[in-house]
Amino acid sequence: MAALLGFLGYYHCLAAVLLSLAIVLVHGDIHSSFNMGYEVKRNAVKSCDFFQGSWVFDDSFNPLYDSSSCPFIGGGFDCQKNGRPDRNYLKYRWQPNDCALPRFNGIDFLEKYKNKKILFVGDSLSNNMWRSLICMLHSAIPNPNYTFGSRGLLSTFSLPDHGVSVNWLKNGFLVDMAYEKIGKVLKLDSISTGHLWLGADVLIFNSYHWWTHSGRFQSWDYFQYGNKTVKEMDHMEAYKIAMTTWANWVDTNIDPSKTRVFFQGVAAVHFNAKEWGEPSDKGCIKQTEPLKGSTYPGPPVPGEAILKTVLSKMTKPAYLLDITLLTQLRKDGHPSIYAGAGPKLIDCSHWCLAGVPDTWNQLLYAALVQS
Repeated sequence: MAALLGFLGYYHCLAAVLLSLAIVLVHGDIHSSFNMGYEVKRNAVKSCDFFQGSWVFDDSFNPLYDSSSCPFIGGGFDCQKNGRPDRNYLKYRWQPNDCALPRFNGIDFLEKYKNKKILFVGDSLSNNMWRSLICMLHSAIPNPNYTFGSRGLLSTFSLPDHGVSVNWLKNGFLVDMAYEKIGKVLKLDSISTGHLWLGADVLIFNSYHWWTHSGRFQSWDYFQYGNKTVKEMDHMEAYKIAMTTWANWVDTNIDPSKTRVFFQGVAAVHFNAKEWGEPSDKGCIKQTEPLKGSTYPGPPVPGEAILKTVLSKMTKPAYLLDITLLTQLRKDGHPSIYAGAGPKLIDCSHWCLAGVPDTWNQLLYAALVQS
């Protein structure tokens, strides 16, 4: 009889453990107090390719913050405030092909990065991601005590009670731009401002869109590399040289045991509706849903392959937040005519907040969980 009771007790304990494990697996609760559940989810995260997938409409899915309650969005990204009439673009979640993407947990993020410094360095797409993250953190805390401001090229956000700072440094090329007698010179093999990047615990770099500009949108007059100064060269070749210069700087100056380095990948633009088979449409105007499936019918983004090649050769690899595909599919996610400057300004390169950049930060969070 005693043996039978012992067996039944063992059976009930085993059943409880299995039930707990099942709950963790079904709900994806990576913050469970059950260590077993945490390890299972962590191992699943490690083995997952988060960047291959599709967008799934989920009526129960809600953004982690409401744009009306986040004071940091900025006029150009606040599509709802600027009159965008539809809201279904907020109901799509990114679904990797073979696993689930962990739901962002702001409290867990703040606990992990207590007394840490996070620095974004890049262009306005970097700014898009930075504002998304600080809105996500701001909304995670009731009545948060925060500081927010800017000085020169540096914009700052901190939560003093948690010791966390999340800043953005505007630098669209990462390499030097010098103002000389002949004009503005883009120095492809020179980085003199790298000291501003040191001391951060997490660095998230970004550079691509400024390299695609030409004509009156181009912000430089000359390229310089080695002993050569030229008026014009292939922009993607210039991008490759500059990103190699940046990669060499990271390899030389960053200690991976102290600083995690990420590169925010190349985000797609949607000015040419022919790419997705709707030639009569005007870019991203009036687009209200993503492309279906896991492939983009249009041409590849030239910078994507260049960036991946450069990153693959680093001795201290940076983690690529490979957002190209997931942004290619989101022709509906841009401010379009709701960028705050009236219908004459059509923005099909930046992203509404709340919106697609929140997924970029989910991917950042998942990568940090991996570590």
